[in-house]
Amino acid sequence: MNQKEIKELIELLVEKDIAEFEMERGDVKLHIRRGGTEHVPHVVQLAAPAVPIAPVAAPIPGPPTTTAVAAEVVNPAAVAPATAAEDEANLHVVKSPIVGTFYEAASPGAPPFVAVGDWVKEGQVLCIIEAMKLMNEIEADASGEIVKRFVNNGSPVEYGMALFGIRKK
Repeated sequence: MNQKEIKELIELLVEKDIAEFEMERGDVKLHIRRGGTEHVPHVVQLAAPAVPIAPVAAPIPGPPTTTAVAAEVVNPAAVAPATAAEDEANLHVVKSPIVGTFYEAASPGAPPFVAVGDWVKEGQVLCIIEAMKLMNEIEADASGEIVKRFVNNGSPVEYGMALFGIRKK
């Protein structure tokens, strides 16, 4: 089972509001559990007897919150005044399409793809997410100014996690 299949399965479970799901295919066991009203990280665990695989976190509906899986995520409502929270609500949020490790630049020592205050165009590379030794370029899906970066360089990210806040032109 590849990441795309897992992503589609998670989206289907969220759409159908299924709270818990378990599946075994060969030596891969998939268990997905969604919480109720509390914001608890949803975990997908792949367990193969021969090779241990780290837990993969699933999306949490709603605004980004601080979780144990990604402690670097900023919860703007908790640290900013109400006016800043309202500004944040009007931002276009670029979310992670995959689970992996966030990198701000193409290589160590290279300048970051973008920084807060930069203007970007739709399709411009914002960062790289490494997943299973593959470097995936994440592109802007809207044009505007980068006003917020929610993730630190080298941090793990989950599917659906906020990466950047863009104020559209």
